[in-house]
Amino acid sequence: MSTLAHVFEAAGLATIVLSSVIEMAQKVAPPRALHCEFPLGRPLGKPLDPEFQHDVLRRALALLDAPAGPVLEIHPEEIVADEQPLACSLPPRFDAGLPPAVDEANGIRRAYDRSLAARGSTSVGRVISADQVPDMLQRLVSIVEGEPWTDVEFPSDDVRSVAQDIRTYYEEAALELADGPPPGGRQVEAWFFERTEAGKVVMAAREVLKAAKAPFPIWFYMVPGHRGRTQK
Repeated sequence: MSTLAHVFEAAGLATIVLSSVIEMAQKVAPPRALHCEFPLGRPLGKPLDPEFQHDVLRRALALLDAPAGPVLEIHPEEIVADEQPLACSLPPRFDAGLPPAVDEANGIRRAYDRSLAARGSTSVGRVISADQVPDMLQRLVSIVEGEPWTDVEFPSDDVRSVAQDIRTYYEEAALELADGPPPGGRQVEAWFFERTEAGKVVMAAREVLKAAKAPFPIWFYMVPGHRGRTQK
């Protein structure tokens, strides 16, 4: 949306961006942006709270009175996501000779296959298949352990899409592993990044790539923007 704001402004249309990821608003610098530290998917903050939502809109519309841009204001209230990680049991270690994340990915393969059979399709496949997930995790582990990221090969040199495929593989397996009623999307996301070895490796590799001055798009989009807030 920040990029589109520049396009619309060039055509003579005034724009206001409600930002959810401050790093992106700072990088793209739309003409007028109100950053709201709210959970993604809640651009106006509190559901069923018209007074709060109207306050957000009033603050955003007030940016139209700014004499010049870019303008980036920050809403004074922060709302912390309240989704609890999914209750989901992971299989025990099988091969202690493998990195925990790789062993874990192998261990949930049957759950992924059951999920695929039940639904008839998968969203894994941006750049890798389910068969490649353990190997890709091994490569991320290598980066975390110190191998230069430029020496580690990924399909299409697209680390961020590899990370997204790994997460999707896990989230689809979680549909078969979860206890209780069908989970919400945020619960599954929280489970992956907070409870699985693979999620820890993806987060750690992201930080290594950032510290190594890898190009911003490579590392930043490996995880949702509201996780692991970092500056460029």
